[in-house]
This record gives sequence, C-alpha cells and structure tokens, in this order.
Amino acid sequence: MDFEAVKKQALEYREELLATKAALAPTDFGWYPYDTMANVFHLDALLSGPNREVLDEVAGGPVADIGGADGDFGFFLEQRLGCDVDLIDHGPTNFNQLRGAERLRTELGSRLGIHETDLDTQFRLPRDHYRAVFFLGILYHLKNPYYVLELLARHADLCFLSTRVAQLTPDHGTRLAGSPVAYLVHPTETNNDPTNFWIFSTAGLHRLLERTGWEVVDFTTVGCTEDSDPASPDRDERAFALLRSTRSAGAATR
Repeated sequence: MDFEAVKKQALEYREELLATKAALAPTDFGWYPYDTMANVFHLDALLSGPNREVLDEVAGGPVADIGGADGDFGFFLEQRLGCDVDLIDHGPTNFNQLRGAERLRTELGSRLGIHETDLDTQFRLPRDHYRAVFFLGILYHLKNPYYVLELLARHADLCFLSTRVAQLTPDHGTRLAGSPVAYLVHPTETNNDPTNFWIFSTAGLHRLLERTGWEVVDFTTVGCTEDSDPASPDRDERAFALLRSTRSAGAATR
C-alpha cells in the first residue's frame, strides 16, 4: 500500500479522533495540545521509491510508539493497520501524565499497551522485537541518546525518527553544519524547556545513527533549512529519517 493511501486513512482517522476527544471533554485533565497526526505529512515527504510501501512490513505486527503523547498515532496504527502497539512514555513528563491515552484506550475499546518508561534510565522495552518503532520528536529530549538508539537497534527492524537539528550555534558565530557534532542547550535556552538537551548537526545525527546500529534509508529536513540554530523559534529545523537496523533479529535474516 503506497503511503499516499496511508496518509488518507490517517487524516480521516484524525478527524474521528478529534470528534471523540471533543465529545469526551474531560474536566480533570487536558488533551495534548499539538497535532501529532500531522507527522504523516512529513513522513509522506520523507518516503521515496520502494519506501513508499514500507508500512506493508509493519502492518499487523508489533510496533512501539515512543513518546506518543495521547497515543493518537498509536491508536491509528492499531485500529487501521492492525498493529499490536505499545505506547511508551514517561508519566511525569507526559502532558497529562498519560491520562489522555488511558481515557482514549477505554473509549475506543483498544488493546494498546501503555507503558510508563523513563528513557533516561537503563530501561527495558516491553517486548524483545518490534517490526518498527515510531520515535518522533523525542531524541533531543534525551540525556543519553546514544544508549537509547543502540538499544532500539537491537530490538526493532525499522525506526521512523524525527529530531531538531541545527546548522549554527545560537550566536551564529560557529557553523555546525558539515561537522559530526551536537550542541548541549542551556535549560532555558530552547522554548524555556529544561527537557531539551542535545541538538545535533545533520552530520552529527548521521554519525550517531551509524554508530548505534542504524542504516539511513531515507532522510530529509523541514522547517528552517538555511542557517537553523538550536534555540530560536524561527530557526527551528527538523530532520526526519527512515532507518533500518543492522543489529535486530530482522537484520540477521536479511
């Protein structure tokens, strides 16, 4: 199935889910305020050639949605693509302490697993093997990105990843692009959010992925693609990548 068809299904499901959330209107918590389903537009732009049908490898199998907020994309994968989904997030840093995901799971009659996991510990995944992990917008929030990516490469065949990247330091005095580096932000430097840590250059991100056991299959950046920096809201550049593990059980059979 070409990703264009997947995108159409995802956008239809988004409307259904928005209606469900509006009808529930919980008073004890708020829904995650950002549109996580909009990632399908970026994935659509990312995937090329045979990779347009990559979700054929994923449909019906075990999938992890890591840092998935209210679980919108995970519910879509379960209820439209037949995946067996684990939502993995950290309650204390989740927008509503995972109450949104739990409420939707009940309302939708879903079997999606909700697993409270701190990725900045020596954590374990809920199962040994995933056909894919969706790891969108999480990497730059991690203290130990190398450890997490290396662990995921041992347990997942594919990874859909996005993270913030930068071409310049915040003062624009040093060019990061072209060098395999990362910039460690001050706790209040990026969106006044102390959970932001490492902002890689694209070369640094590629080096990290290679050293942690991932082959970059498709790669693109969006947003401010000229002179981006790690801190300015108007110079926010995001990398999107489709990765294939060189270390998972699936890699051993290829």
